[in-house]
Amino acid sequence: MALAEAGSFTLSAAGKELDATEGDVTQARVQPNPELAVSMEDTRKASRSTTGQINLPIELGGKRAARIGVAERGRELAQAELGGVRAELRAAVIARFFGVLVAQERVKLAEGSVGIASKAAAAAGRRVAAGKVAPLEETRARVEQANAELELAEATGALQSARQSLAALWGNTAPRFAQAQGDLGALPSRPAPAALQAALEDSPLLAASRLSAERSRAEVAVARSRQYPDVTVSLGAKRDNEANRNMAVLGVAIPLPLFDRNQGNLYGALRRADRAQDVHAATRIRLEGELQQASTQLSVSRAAAQTLQASVLPAAEQAYAAASRGFEAGKFNFLDVLDAQRTLFQARIRYLDVLARTYDAAASIDRILGH
Repeated sequence: MALAEAGSFTLSAAGKELDATEGDVTQARVQPNPELAVSMEDTRKASRSTTGQINLPIELGGKRAARIGVAERGRELAQAELGGVRAELRAAVIARFFGVLVAQERVKLAEGSVGIASKAAAAAGRRVAAGKVAPLEETRARVEQANAELELAEATGALQSARQSLAALWGNTAPRFAQAQGDLGALPSRPAPAALQAALEDSPLLAASRLSAERSRAEVAVARSRQYPDVTVSLGAKRDNEANRNMAVLGVAIPLPLFDRNQGNLYGALRRADRAQDVHAATRIRLEGELQQASTQLSVSRAAAQTLQASVLPAAEQAYAAASRGFEAGKFNFLDVLDAQRTLFQARIRYLDVLARTYDAAASIDRILGH
């Protein structure tokens, strides 16, 4: 987790985006700058008139408050998105870590299968040499041994890919760790589906969708506030050299909203707010469905793993051991040994597949809920 968070550019980018929104909030709070104006009438000194004034723009219609609202919603959205990115990264670390554990177990299983197949081939060779079975039995044993060696090569390649996928999360193109250590037998558990659905309200993914809709509504307020024209108040003094007197200058400028009333921008903001609300509703439905599926998958896979671990695997191991002893004693033919070997191998592969699905489902639940 620490390596992935320290080396993730995606997480770093989300953090920098959150920092950037502080600047947006700061800028939204500032007042418009005043304007200094100087004008001169006549270039002759005796009859010259010089006017200096300060123009103070005054925002009307709640523009500043609306602008601040958009900036603050943007900051909250960035916070939620950062939480979502962190949850995505955490889920990826968990899923890929246990993927490495499962791949390591596959390699061990494949190595064991190669050992079993080698012993079976040697036993078949001895029985052929003793004239107890036909040479076809030894050929079949050698074929099984070759298949087991192919399984080992594929498992080794899958392990290398899983290791690279995990190391890539913290920026290593090649894994620098020897192996992953963990207890695959400690199956993960999560609360009941009803409790998970209730916890969805605090999910950063759903919060980001909701805050995006709130920001769109805040942008509607900004567009509506711009329908009200701003007023500019002027304060200054005028020096009339010809009359040898100073005069105060007061003025007010009010734009006339005859043509541009910001109607197009307001309409666009309203439609985008409606779209954001629909997106939020669709996101809620999607996350509820994904959460329900992950919860069901976790429950089914966990139960299957417990059944395989408690009864199926021990029975398959006992059947193979009995078939091997019977073959050595001449009570069973080699086909019985092969069937028992395949059953044991398939049970172990299925157990590892179920374990992988169990941890993937648990990681998906954590990703959705942001845990």
